[in-house]
Amino acid sequence: MMNLSRRAALALPLALPVSARAEDWKPGQQVRILVPAAPAGTTDIMARLLSQRLQTRWGTPVVVENRAGAGGTIGTLELVRSRPDGLTIMSGNIGPQAIAYSLFRNLPYRAEQIIPIAGTIRGPNVLVVNNSVPARTVAELAAMIRARPGQISYASTGVGQSTHLSPVLMLQLLNAEAIHVPFRGSGPAQVDLLAGTVNFMIDNLTGVMEHIRAGRVRALAVTSAERSPQLPDIPALRETMPELASYEVNTWFGIFGPAGLPPAVVQGVNVEVNAWLDLPDTRQRFTDLGGAPLRLSPDEFATFVASETRKWGEVVRREGIQVDAS
Repeated sequence: MMNLSRRAALALPLALPVSARAEDWKPGQQVRILVPAAPAGTTDIMARLLSQRLQTRWGTPVVVENRAGAGGTIGTLELVRSRPDGLTIMSGNIGPQAIAYSLFRNLPYRAEQIIPIAGTIRGPNVLVVNNSVPARTVAELAAMIRARPGQISYASTGVGQSTHLSPVLMLQLLNAEAIHVPFRGSGPAQVDLLAGTVNFMIDNLTGVMEHIRAGRVRALAVTSAERSPQLPDIPALRETMPELASYEVNTWFGIFGPAGLPPAVVQGVNVEVNAWLDLPDTRQRFTDLGGAPLRLSPDEFATFVASETRKWGEVVRREGIQVDAS
């Protein structure tokens, strides 16, 4: 039997409980999941699905609180101001957790004030039009926008969200102009799209898939490099027109905490989220929504978020877009 030094022998009993505490951490009281968007969008859907799972696993209430507004920055700021005790986490997304850092001049929080904990879902956006819009292809929609510059409207889930910058990039490549109508989340935006108040939208596929399948809106293209397996007959935007050949956008969602969150809490929540992502029912639900699990460790997710922040910073600077946070 191998001999251990006294120091190593003393360290072993301490190392094992630390690992166990990280994986078995439980809050012991009510937890809230902040959603920096309105109900019904993908950010909200992820929070509500996860809350049911965590409530069962932890044996304590897990409530979802929507804090919409200012492109997701209002809800994110509430997370930053919360105590790092594991009782407040957030279902975030590409907008306030990556794009916002370069888009807003006076952003009230910094990246280092937020800890990426775990990914949840990723997938493409999809260009959809109200059924009353005559365009049935991207080329026809582009012709309509060019014929009526500044008159065709598009909805977004808020300034700075991928649903805002996705059409901005498309319009820049098309050298066309349309009217941006921001909403406080996907739910309200979809209501006006369905009512015909706005003409088109590039929304998360996960958030609008049910409307597409029900025929309530018409899908013209997905924003990923390739076609989506969930919509195999719908082209990728980049294959529809020569001007859009370089176009590619994917969106993502995940769980975040305030800076100072103990490593055991970060690891404990990550373990629970990833176990949820591994469930066959979860994978099937994500497929139905048009997405795929974003299963990463805390370090991997942090690296991913940092990479996305750099990517969108370059896009925002290249487009020359900056707005005030409000």
